Amino acid sequence: MARVAEMYKAQVAPALMKKFEYKSPMQIPKLDKIVINVGAGDAKENTKVIDAIIDDLSQITGQKAVPTFAKKSVANFKLRQGMKIGAKVTLRGERMYEFVDRLFNFALPRVRDFKGINPDAFDGRGNYALGLKEQLIFPEIDYEKVDKIRGMDICFVTTAKTDEEAKELLTLLGAPFAK
Repeated sequence: MARVAEMYKAQVAPALMKKFEYKSPMQIPKLDKIVINVGAGDAKENTKVIDAIIDDLSQITGQKAVPTFAKKSVANFKLRQGMKIGAKVTLRGERMYEFVDRLFNFALPRVRDFKGINPDAFDGRGNYALGLKEQLIFPEIDYEKVDKIRGMDICFVTTAKTDEEAKELLTLLGAPFAK
């Protein structure tokens, strides 16, 4: 069992139950899934870019990434429907908690001039979105093998009803929110 998953059961759930005065343990917000997405505009000229992104995401998460495809054709972007334009990974369960632990404790502190993550990036329904500028902050990525520095979007999907509940959940899980 992952360390963060054990911590959730032992510390986070009782703290949330006490703070928000839930009547049932089923009302306690949980982390449902984490979706990591990397888009690549230069993938339309070079198809090897998607393979490199999938390899990087697979190393970071420990799970195989799947390519994402364009839904519509856009002439101005020289994009046709069905072209590969990125990759994504959806993490659940133990891998999700391991990723949370590595992200909050190892990767984010390696960001230059890190002052904390934005506390205002909630969507109003208890989900949190985070953008990273480079994949090199993860210790699993070998600097020598990187062809181009790419950013990624990380979306934390929770069962929380409000942003306040979700923020408290992520804070108790170790999210370093900016003051």
